[in-house]
Amino acid sequence: MIRLPLLAAALALFGAASAPAQVATPAPPPVAGAKPVTVERITVHAPSVEGNLEGNSADRAVLVVLPPGYRSHPKQRYPVVYALHGYSIGVEQWVKEIHVPQTVEGAFAQGTREMIVVLPDSKTMHNGSFYSSSVTVGDFETFVARNLVAYIDGHYRTLADRRSRGLAGHSMGGYGTARIGMKHPETFGALYMMSPCCLSTRALGQTDAAAEATIRALRSPADSASLPWGLRAQLATAAAWSPDPKAPPLFLDLPVKDGVSQPDVLARWAANAPLAMLDQYAGNLKRYAAIGIDVGDRDGLKDDAARLHDGLDRYGIANSFTVYPGDHVSGVAGRVQGAMLPFFGRALAFGR
Repeated sequence: MIRLPLLAAALALFGAASAPAQVATPAPPPVAGAKPVTVERITVHAPSVEGNLEGNSADRAVLVVLPPGYRSHPKQRYPVVYALHGYSIGVEQWVKEIHVPQTVEGAFAQGTREMIVVLPDSKTMHNGSFYSSSVTVGDFETFVARNLVAYIDGHYRTLADRRSRGLAGHSMGGYGTARIGMKHPETFGALYMMSPCCLSTRALGQTDAAAEATIRALRSPADSASLPWGLRAQLATAAAWSPDPKAPPLFLDLPVKDGVSQPDVLARWAANAPLAMLDQYAGNLKRYAAIGIDVGDRDGLKDDAARLHDGLDRYGIANSFTVYPGDHVSGVAGRVQGAMLPFFGRALAFGR
C-alpha cells in the first residue's frame, strides 16, 4: 500500500510533539530600558479568500505591532515586516510562541531600527492554509502579498515601497515566505525563513489503507476536527496543493486512491515545493536586497534548509544561512529578537 505523503519529518514537526496545543518556548531575557510597543488587534477582509469551498472566513485576524516612536513622531513613516505563523496555530498562539511584544521591544532596545511588525492569521478548517492559492482553502498567497499589504499601507504610516517591506515566517510560515517571496518580488524587498517546512516532498513508504479510509469517510470539511493531528496536516496539504472543486465534500484530491499512488496528484504537490520552484523563480529572488535562512541543529528540516541555501548559492543569489543550537521551536523567540528583526533593520530601506 502507498502512504499518504507525510512530508516526512516536516509534518511531524509542525506541531512540535504532534499536538495542536500551544507550544511552550523559552523567552530571551528582558532587555533593561526597553520601551513599550503598541499592539493593535484588527480584522482585515481578504477578497482573495472569499467563496472558498471549505468555508474559511475572509475576515482575518491580524496583530499590528507599532514601534515606540509611532505615537510620539506623528509624521514619521516606517518599514513593515510581515511575520507568518506555522501550522496548527493561529496568530494569538504565534505571538505567545515568539513572546511578542517582549521580543520586539527587546530588539529595538538592543539597537534594531524601529519598524512595524504585522502578524496575520492563516489558520483554516484543517489548521493551515500553507499560504497557497486554492479554490478549496482560499487564496492566502494573494491575501498576504496584496490584500494585507494594501490594507496596512492604507491605514498606517508605512513606507509603501517594496524596499521597505520584509517577509518572514517560521515552519509553515517559512514555507510561505519562500513561496510568496519567489512569486512576489514586486511586493517585498527582503526575506527571512525560520525553519522552513515543506521545501520538498519526500519519498513514500508502506502503510495500510486505514488513513485513506478514515479521510474518505468524512462528510464535511468540519469533520476533520475529529482527526489526529497528522491526518489533518495531510488534509491541509491536499486542500492547498491539490484542490478539486468537483470532488465534494472535501473538494480535494488525495495522492492515493484505493491504496494506489496517484502520480498526477503527486506532481501537483511537487510543483508547490520551493526546491522545485527555485529554477523558475531564481531571477525573482535575485531582486531581493537580502535573504536569510536559519534552522536548529536538531531540527528535522535542517537538510532541506541547507539544500535551499545551496540552491541559492548555485544561482549566485546572496543569502545567509545559520544553523543554531536547538530543535524546531526551542530557539524561535530568541531568533526573532536577536536575528530576524536585526536582519530587517539592516536590509530594509528606512525613511529619513
